Amino acid sequence: MLVDTALGFESRTRPNRWGVGLPLLVGAGVAAGFAALHFRDPHVEGSWGLCPFQVLTGYWCPGCGGLRGLHNLTDGRVLDAIQSNVLIVPLLLGFLAFWSVWLVRAWRGNPKPRLPKVLPRSALWIVLVLLFAFTVLRNTPWGTWLAPV
Repeated sequence: MLVDTALGFESRTRPNRWGVGLPLLVGAGVAAGFAALHFRDPHVEGSWGLCPFQVLTGYWCPGCGGLRGLHNLTDGRVLDAIQSNVLIVPLLLGFLAFWSVWLVRAWRGNPKPRLPKVLPRSALWIVLVLLFAFTVLRNTPWGTWLAPV
């Protein structure tokens, strides 16, 4: 219902619900990826290709073991997923939180995705440093427990 703002009344309109299309499309794509990972086992070598970083350098990248970890999560084996890549569960939970906020914001009429304000820009740099440290550590003799299985 629109009310004339020239008379001092507020304009009230319903939020545009079509803005939820993109977050729902992203969610459907992620769900399709999980379904593909569930039915095509990445534990079989070469079933999903090879990691270019590992092939070129011989070292594990921070994402190595991620597909196997996601496959294990689709089977309900959380500990096996953590063994494949210890970062997979926190990253997945972070993505779910970001996607949920995006979906709720889009439902309320503001479909532009953004990081929550509680996450300062310095936190992103800290995450990048931790990813670098994780990559270096998992490729040393002291961090073999972090290498993907």
